[in-house]
Amino acid sequence: MATYVVGDLQGCFDELQALLEQVHFDPACDQLWLTGDLVARGPRSLDCLRLVRDLGPAARTVLGNHDLHLLAIDAGIASAKARDYLQPVLDAPDRSELMHWLRHQPLLLTHPEFSFVMAHAGISPQWDLATAQQCAAEVEYALQQDDYPTLLRAMYGDQPDRWSESLRGMERLRYSINALTRMRYCHPDGRLDMHCKLAPMEAPGELQPWYRLPNSLLARHRVVFGHWAALIGVTEQPAVYALDTGCVWGNYLTLLRWDDQRYFTQPALRAYGSGL
Repeated sequence: MATYVVGDLQGCFDELQALLEQVHFDPACDQLWLTGDLVARGPRSLDCLRLVRDLGPAARTVLGNHDLHLLAIDAGIASAKARDYLQPVLDAPDRSELMHWLRHQPLLLTHPEFSFVMAHAGISPQWDLATAQQCAAEVEYALQQDDYPTLLRAMYGDQPDRWSESLRGMERLRYSINALTRMRYCHPDGRLDMHCKLAPMEAPGELQPWYRLPNSLLARHRVVFGHWAALIGVTEQPAVYALDTGCVWGNYLTLLRWDDQRYFTQPALRAYGSGL
């Protein structure tokens, strides 16, 4: 049995299939963990959703910002972005089943054997593991209720940008969603920056990647995340694994076999987009 961890798919189904064939993935005994953003700008988002759903217990995924945006589109709250290929999902006969499955996926996972922690964007430097788990569970609970569109309608926005135990209601949930699915940079005092998407060497002013700030969680756990294609997998932090290597932007999809820390890559099979 092997545990494989793969970066953001964003609809790059053919590259995922090629990687799984490369490692002879067997859902009867192996597990596939995914960093979220199953959908968006690649051409086969529908196939990615169906594959991960149909793998059942052999696959575990966290929700990414694009996955949440798809749920908002499905609920009539948001519009699809011009460069996203989501219409096949919205036209699918199993759309309702897929959306029900998607909104029952977690925002945070901890591997029971290897003890790595996975979130799409990362872990707020102001959280310990217990706080991260609690905040993720609160969002998951709201997303799984009948009135979940209320959460989706309120999740858009960059404030509050600072964590406090006193946060309540939608402000608390919005902070948690931003930290777990959108965060890249923080200010030195821990405030989230929701605007800069550049690589760390190009970041302006005082901004620091979230994983470079003092963080008690990183002293005890390894963290796996996606979301930040501009990193191209490089964090220079041994406990932090960045697995979004920009396949949808013409780079490559990365798969890590956790058991022996071996990486496998699959170059993009077509030019999907440009930029990071």
